[in-house]
Amino acid sequence: MSYLRFQNVTKRFGQNEVLKDLDFSINKDEFVSIIGPSGSGKSTIFNLIGGILSPDEGEILLDGQCINGKRGFISYMPQTSSLFPWRTILENVLLGQELQGKKEVKAAREMLAIAGLSDYENAYPHMLSGGMKQRAAFIRALLSPQEVICLDEPFSALDELTRFEMQKWLLEMWESHRRTILFITHHIEEALFLSDRVMMLSGKQAKVVSNIEVPFERPRHEGILLDESFIQRKRDVYYQLVGEIK
Repeated sequence: MSYLRFQNVTKRFGQNEVLKDLDFSINKDEFVSIIGPSGSGKSTIFNLIGGILSPDEGEILLDGQCINGKRGFISYMPQTSSLFPWRTILENVLLGQELQGKKEVKAAREMLAIAGLSDYENAYPHMLSGGMKQRAAFIRALLSPQEVICLDEPFSALDELTRFEMQKWLLEMWESHRRTILFITHHIEEALFLSDRVMMLSGKQAKVVSNIEVPFERPRHEGILLDESFIQRKRDVYYQLVGEIK
């Protein structure tokens, strides 16, 4: 049964119709990546789910409830660090809980330990590398009460090696603390490695043109990247995406 549902959602900016009758559903605790040409409305989808924008037509349902224009139902992690520079790392990861009137300091410290950040809980964001900041930001999302986490190209600013290490770490954390995740990326290999399903959008007036089931068993390991079936699926997705860009 779907947990998050877009029902015939249309969004316009002036005369520009970015989304047209967009219809899709996400199951609870599913990991879904969203790919598509630049300008296909991927970030607009996140802004609609987060209540920053409202649909011009259609409904967004979360667990059966219409959330059009309503905030506070998702945790959001952007491309660059969203940590507050005047707060320590521990204070930053507890922020989502503080806003709900509670603090689970023990749980936060346990997650920081898993992320290799125990020695940095009293440090400030400028003292951490890019990868370390993104780990802290994701822990904050996991500790927040929202069941849906929207990740908007969170590793795009990282070098290739750090990016891959972050992908593996993200999978490990998600396996241990299941949430419903929507993950925007332009990286086909990343989408296939992380996801249960890859949702491909068309260009302007975006619609879902393909739902690509990812058949590889979990937990996933880096060796899968060299598997012929993985490489073939990556190739298929690439040519389909190129077709949408043209």
